[in-house]
Amino acid sequence: MDRGMDGVLPRTPTLADESYLDFYEGVRNLAIREFFPHVAARAEQVADDAGLEGRGSRAPIEQLVRVADADPLVAMWKRIMRSQQHASWRRVRESLYAEAARHESELNAAERRRPGRLHYDPTFQVPDYAALDIHLQPGGYLREPLAGRLFHHGTKVFYQGENDQDELHQQVVSFVRPPADGRVARVLDVGCSIGQCTTALKQRFPQAEVHGLDVALPLVRYAHKRATDLDIDVHFHQGLAESLPFPSGHFDVVLAYILFHEVPEHLFAPIVAEITRVLRPGGTFSIVDAPNGTEFPAGNRIWMQFDARWNCEPYAPAFVASDFPRLLESQGLTLLAREQTPTFLWFTACEKPL
Repeated sequence: MDRGMDGVLPRTPTLADESYLDFYEGVRNLAIREFFPHVAARAEQVADDAGLEGRGSRAPIEQLVRVADADPLVAMWKRIMRSQQHASWRRVRESLYAEAARHESELNAAERRRPGRLHYDPTFQVPDYAALDIHLQPGGYLREPLAGRLFHHGTKVFYQGENDQDELHQQVVSFVRPPADGRVARVLDVGCSIGQCTTALKQRFPQAEVHGLDVALPLVRYAHKRATDLDIDVHFHQGLAESLPFPSGHFDVVLAYILFHEVPEHLFAPIVAEITRVLRPGGTFSIVDAPNGTEFPAGNRIWMQFDARWNCEPYAPAFVASDFPRLLESQGLTLLAREQTPTFLWFTACEKPL
């Protein structure tokens, strides 16, 4: 049944589903907030005991993982993290697909209610690199028609209950640097997923024409339905960040939130080149993503390797190891700011010179 909304968050199909997700949200909070600090300290200790360089911060990752995985505390944390991730998807997915026809009809109805705001080509070819079960979501973001709504429910747990009303996405959008001349007529959200930053961008820049783009059609269809339900007038496109379907100099502002650690390293430069192309002179590009180009303690390195191998984040290590500010400058952009956000993510702002 349709249980309505809790603010901007759709309620799960059943109250039992809601309770189930609340439980696993608690498990995730326990594993991250209470358990992980002890795991990180233990990882440094066993690395130091094994004589690894920098208490594990500079040792080859294979050596660090081999030593750390032998410790029961580290191994148990990994088991909890992987199991809660699997479990978070399972129950709600079953409930959603029990009423798949109704949910599909709602997506279609949104397209009829607000035509001309969802743009996709039925012949679009999805690249193999994108067809992964990221974060262990069954079917990934591309292979199941209800992936968008499932993503919304699952990421409630992933964000540990701190983004139920898009609070985190509102915060991300608050960091976005407008052009020095103040002119914001067109805005692009690259890698928009279900459009939470896209709608927040429209709320911040209400006079602007705002577009969200993602490779996954199920996500942008749900993003369009969600924006329609919220009565926020934005455009959504299925497309590739490395081949943007927009003219040169078209946008005043571009945002990429947690995009780059989800794509292969060989696409970093082409994506930045495309974003530079579609920015007008004086336009700004804001990036919020994982930290990179720095040394991490043993515990953080173990978590990143765990995500890459066991949480289907295979491209993240290359981004974390990259010198991304240098890449931005190599594409002709000028750095304006680089700082840590209140979360572990970093904010970088740059502009296209006049």
